[in-house]
Amino acid sequence: MSGNRGVLIIGEDAVLKGEVNSGQRVEIWGYVEGGVTASEVIVQEGGKLFGSVNSDTAEIHGTVQGDVRVQQLIRIKSTGHAVGKIKYGRLAMEEGGELSAHVRNIPPTLGGDLDLSVSKGRSVRITTADLNALDPDDKPENLTFHISNASGGHVALSDALSRAVETFTQADLESGSVYFAHDGSDAAKARFDVEVSDASGGTSGAPQTVNVAVRRD
Repeated sequence: MSGNRGVLIIGEDAVLKGEVNSGQRVEIWGYVEGGVTASEVIVQEGGKLFGSVNSDTAEIHGTVQGDVRVQQLIRIKSTGHAVGKIKYGRLAMEEGGELSAHVRNIPPTLGGDLDLSVSKGRSVRITTADLNALDPDDKPENLTFHISNASGGHVALSDALSRAVETFTQADLESGSVYFAHDGSDAAKARFDVEVSDASGGTSGAPQTVNVAVRRD
């Protein structure tokens, strides 16, 4: 995140959960879950805001879902989606833009740097900085990670590190119970693929790869 003379920019890779209060402009390229209050709110293409908006004007190129109150003009661009309880003074919407009162399930997305490091033949805890799920409408216990194509080791829970698991939850991650156990092989790297699903069946899409660097110490 960066700010300049009353302008708050939430960058493309940033994740912010909580309240944002800025006197002038808030520009969102990343992911915000909470409330945003500012004179001007801009959600750029690829940006996501789930929660509430209270502003004088708004320009939507990305996704907004929740309780939106714009005192003057809201502009919904061709790539923009505004869903939920939307109140505004004036509306300008380009072809391809969406304005809907129907609140739908928000599928989860994968977060974290998707990189681990483990000593040869040992185990390492997978933290929420390494891997996590972003989903504003599901509880951690209802977000399930699915593991496939593991090589050089396996994913396990802390109570049975020798037993590979194919699924675990965001709640497991947050409690520190998820580990990667290396199999002792000589390759410099291990890996596994992962995707996440929610209680409504929404998924993060095609599996992504978590890379594991193997240390010889």
